[in-house]
Amino acid sequence: MDQTTASIVVVVTMLLMLGTGIWVALALAGVGFVAMALFTTRPVGMVMATNIWGASTSWTLTALPLFIWMGEILFRTRISSDMFKGLAPWTGWLPGRLMHVNIVGCTIFAAVSGSSAATAATIGRMTIPELTRRGYDPMMIVGTLAGAGTLGLLIPPSIIMIVYGVAADVSIARLFIAGVIPGIVLTGLFMLYVGGWSLLNPGRVPPREARQSFAEKIRDTGSLIPVMLLIAAVLGSIYAGIATPTEAAGIGVLGSLVLALLTGSMSWATFRDSVMGAAHTSCMIGFILAGAAFLTVAMGYTGIPRLLAEWITSMQLSTASLLVVLTLFFIVMGCFLDGISMVVLTTSVILPMVQNAGIDLLWFGIYIIIVVEMAQITPPVGFNLFVLQSMTGKSIFAVGRASLPFFMLMILMVALLWIFPGMVTWLPSLMIG
Repeated sequence: MDQTTASIVVVVTMLLMLGTGIWVALALAGVGFVAMALFTTRPVGMVMATNIWGASTSWTLTALPLFIWMGEILFRTRISSDMFKGLAPWTGWLPGRLMHVNIVGCTIFAAVSGSSAATAATIGRMTIPELTRRGYDPMMIVGTLAGAGTLGLLIPPSIIMIVYGVAADVSIARLFIAGVIPGIVLTGLFMLYVGGWSLLNPGRVPPREARQSFAEKIRDTGSLIPVMLLIAAVLGSIYAGIATPTEAAGIGVLGSLVLALLTGSMSWATFRDSVMGAAHTSCMIGFILAGAAFLTVAMGYTGIPRLLAEWITSMQLSTASLLVVLTLFFIVMGCFLDGISMVVLTTSVILPMVQNAGIDLLWFGIYIIIVVEMAQITPPVGFNLFVLQSMTGKSIFAVGRASLPFFMLMILMVALLWIFPGMVTWLPSLMIG
């Protein structure tokens, strides 16, 4: 059978397996098995064993469980709740007032979490009751959390950056640093939207609360210092070339444990739950990556990626047109798959054509992470939507409607990345070591 037939069989097999609700990792490995068994003469069992073992023992992946554990510790201790107290005094004067706490809080927590869902859940658990009690618009509360929660993917350390770095063989340290400026710019876009919405809808924003003296603001801000020091230790060690991402993750875990002990919020139950939560998430992602590694090799043997790349090339699309097509493709995929699955499912097919188009894989990594952020707030499978639905009791589509403006801002961010690629590449070019 020719490669066109092989492509159709692979796509149909993938849809059938995912449609049955089978684990994504098993679906990936199963599709690879079917592709190799039907369309190649290679020994399937040997190739599968070799590649799954190789993917599972990659030293690069050791950063993954450590960053996840760091986020779990912060999620389950008092450190996260101190952030609201530290941020609230400084946002009351802005249009939108305390709704900015959702955005800035998510930005800060994203820099120590690495998980979009954990960021949305942690900040939402703090701010939803407070903002609701003070009379802020419920849909805007949910929308800001849904949108800003996705910053957990873009602002380092990011779990999905590690996944992409392994899949695309791109430096994870450079990916981490490349996400800093786009993350700050996207945060600014979210805050500008909230400010503009508040000016257009003054009746839906509570009046400013009693002013605090500068000394009182400084005193409340003291609760932010531990988290900011932890961010500086993790990212600063990577940027300065002192530590690899894995070593920086170890620093982050140690720092978060020390901070939790110093604040008196670390108990045996909290420690146990953080370890079990990190182990559960790490095993799930590791299993998916192992299945994806085998699928990538199987696709290479069938020649499907080469065929697709040649077909795209024959269309003579400009680089901009290719990115528009890929963006639409990922948005549609985001309706049915979570972010990590999107990355591991598509890298084996997408990366060859991206390289043929002359697109920098570091830049493309940040681009694909922003597009995956959109998937986090796209019904019916957007994971952040599930988190906020469980916390607010609203329907998944109501939460999706509240997050729509932030979805559009992410599309604007993709356009800005294309116009100003230096946002991604400038900071990594200054890295030491």
